[in-house]
Order: sequence, then structure tokens, then C-alpha cells
Amino acid sequence: MTPSVASAAGHAAPALGRFHLLAWRWHFYAGLYVVPFLAMLALTGLVMVFFTGFQHRLGMTIDVTPQAQTATVTAQAQAVLARLPGAQLKDYVAPKNAEVPAWFTVRVGDRVESVAVNPYTAEVIRTVDRENTVFAWAEKIHGTLLIGDLGDRLIEIAAGLGMVLIVTGVYMAWPRGQTGWRQVLMPDLKARGRAWWKSLHVSIAFWMGLVLAFFLVTGLSWAGIWGGKFVQPWGSFPASKWDDVPKSDATHAALSTPGLKEVPWGLELTPLPASGSAAGQPGLPAGQPVNLETVNAFARSIGFAGQYRVAVPQDETGVYTVSADSMAGDLTDPTGDRYVHIDRHTGKVLVQVSFADYSPMAKFMAIGIALHQGDMGLWSAWLNVVFCLAVVFLCVSGIVMWWQRRPAKAGRLAAPRAPANAALWKTGAVVMLVVALVFPLTGAVLLAVLLLDALLLSRLPALRQRLN
Repeated sequence: MTPSVASAAGHAAPALGRFHLLAWRWHFYAGLYVVPFLAMLALTGLVMVFFTGFQHRLGMTIDVTPQAQTATVTAQAQAVLARLPGAQLKDYVAPKNAEVPAWFTVRVGDRVESVAVNPYTAEVIRTVDRENTVFAWAEKIHGTLLIGDLGDRLIEIAAGLGMVLIVTGVYMAWPRGQTGWRQVLMPDLKARGRAWWKSLHVSIAFWMGLVLAFFLVTGLSWAGIWGGKFVQPWGSFPASKWDDVPKSDATHAALSTPGLKEVPWGLELTPLPASGSAAGQPGLPAGQPVNLETVNAFARSIGFAGQYRVAVPQDETGVYTVSADSMAGDLTDPTGDRYVHIDRHTGKVLVQVSFADYSPMAKFMAIGIALHQGDMGLWSAWLNVVFCLAVVFLCVSGIVMWWQRRPAKAGRLAAPRAPANAALWKTGAVVMLVVALVFPLTGAVLLAVLLLDALLLSRLPALRQRLN
């Protein structure tokens, strides 16, 4: 949102107008940083939702012909290990329906491979390097720009400044004077030039502002500082609820493919239980061997159906984990999330966790991330497509409006001028303070910019002129 201003001179504007100029200036500078990141997030989001909503995360959908009998899970796993000698089995993903393959994940040296198997014939259909799919690359760019923690921090700053963009944009677009709600909510398609771009920009942004805030908050919850240091530890499932079972040094995050997010947000930091004790509740029938085949049969006997996964223990203290959740794409209803951990030696059920056990924040995130990723069915995938395209348009239209109003004189950024004696500065300070408290990394950047402006730019008139 970049509305035009009645008066370019701050001292000539009324009190409300002067603050409007100040909000516009904040909006402009926040947009300078945020727009490239928002465009990147929207475009990679489109790639990701194509696979989560319309195809398969591991590539284009594979079809198989249903038959009367299925091969045993053991026979399917043996076919995978025969195709990839020396591989270590990590998990089995049951087919979502009768017309798609089963998937097995294996570790081969430093690679994590997913193998599609015909569940009726135990024939290997496709082998996929799990960390090098189009979806995986899009997710890595979306989360880290492929530069690790630095990329994560840069995106976190952009998300926090995105909230500043939303607040200032809503303030500027809010109807006042001769402007009514109709002009805000309905674009004037008969307008021409910059007025046409502005009208569309304001209307689309106003409709999408709350949705964008939701996407930024759910995305920020994965970020390294705000999410990893503040919100996620506080909102995670407390492992203290299973004090009567031994715990592993590994967390549920170990169940994910390196670099990807495949475990519910509320469980990612929670320690896994460990095998090798007398703890647990009755599970597999006594005297029955504990292996992939029997654990899978037990999973079906306790209600797992459709797509679910069985993670295989990787060492002597590891556990079999039977799970189904929306984060991994197993379910379209996140309230059905369910995890069951089974001792690899005794077959006892050590721990069961479901959506009902999550903290309020973890429940919000389970639903929020499912919406964020378009995992709640075809309708949510299409809504994600519309939203991503709207964000791309907002980025493009903001740049176009700046280009159309820039001065002919080269070498200037053409930022909205700061009004002299800006009115209502306390309100602006409160907005900045709230952002700093809620999003510390973004707040630190805002403080650094203010100090830079006060201590350096104000003393260099030539540089200050170029930034205005």
C-alpha cells in the first residue's frame, strides 16, 4: 500500500497527515527489505504447494494397478535392500490408497533415498534422492536461502518487518475523510496509470493483510531466534509427561530427513523414548518377534489406516515409531496427529501422543502449518496458490508505483519525505516498541537503523539526500 499524499511538505500537513507521511516512510523502507524476500517466499511456496497439494512431495504421482493380494512389508523391504546393497532401512510409508505405491526410506552412505515399491508385486518402481527433489530444494530456499543460519536470520528479519509493512499499510488505507470502505475493499478498475496500480494494491493488500500476518507468524515459529529460542521450547510437548520411561538423547526431529521439516512443530524438540527397559504398556502379543512386519500389523490393529509411517530403530536403544500427521503429508486433518513409540526389544508401547496432548500453542501450529503448506486438502492447496499469486502481485505493484513516482533526477531513492515535527510520534514509538518486544531480531535491526540515522546519516547531508 503506497497511497499518494496531499501535501509533500511535512510542516504544511495537518497532524494526522504528518503521521500518515511518517507511516508511509516506514512502509517504504520496510518494503525495500521485505519485497525481495516476500517474492522469494511466494514463488517457492507455489513450487511446494504444487507437490503437497497436487502431486507428491517426492515427485510426480505414481499409479499402480490394484490386485487381490499384497506382498508382505518384509518382502517389499527386502526388494528395496536388494536394489540398494548396503542401505540401512529408516522407515516405511504405507500407501494412502490402493492405487499408489508404498515408500521406503533408506540411508545409503551420506544420502537419504526414498524408494517407491509396488505393494502387490514388491517391484521397485522409482528411487529418489530425498534431499534433492524439487520440493526439497524449494523448502531449503524457503527456509534458509541455501546459506544456513544466516539465511534463516535474514528471512526472520524480513518476516518481522513484514508485520511493520502490514500495520503501516492498514493505517494508511483505513478510510478517512472522503475515502470510504468501498474504495478500500473494491479496486477501481477504470483508473489509469499509477492510480490503477494503487487501487489494486490497496484492495488486494487489505483483503490479504490478515492472511499474510497468519503466514508470517506460522513461518516465524520455525525461525531460529523467535521460533527456536522463544516460542517452540515454550510450546513443545513436555517430555515430563512420560517420566516413567527412559528417554533418548535424540529428539523427534531425528525422524525427519536432514534439512527438511517432517515432524509436527510441537514434537520436534521433544526427546524420544528409549528401548531397553521394563517400562511400557501392553503392545505386541507376548512371545511375538518385534520387527517391521509385526509392528506394522500392530499399527493396523490399533487404528492406523491409509498413509502412515513406521520408523525403524537405528540402534539398540532406538524405538519403532508409528505415526500419522499432517506435517509429513499423511493426513489432511491435523487434529488426527498420532504418534506411538514401541520398545524394539519387548514390543511394549512406551509412549502415545495425539493432537489432544499438544499444548494450546502446538495445536495452533499443527493447524496453522497445515494451512500454511496447503496440506488440508485440495481446497487449501488452491487457496495457497491464490495467496502466493496475490503476494507476488503486491511485490510487483509496489515496485511499479515507486518507479512511476520517482523523480526524473537520477541518483535518489525517492523515499517519502519525513515530516518536520511529526505528529503522534509516541504512537509510532509504541508500534516500534511492540515489534521489538514481539520479534527481538527485527527489533534489534530497527534499533540499529535508528541509531545509524541519528549518529551517521544526519551528519552526512549528501548521503541523506540520496536516501530521500
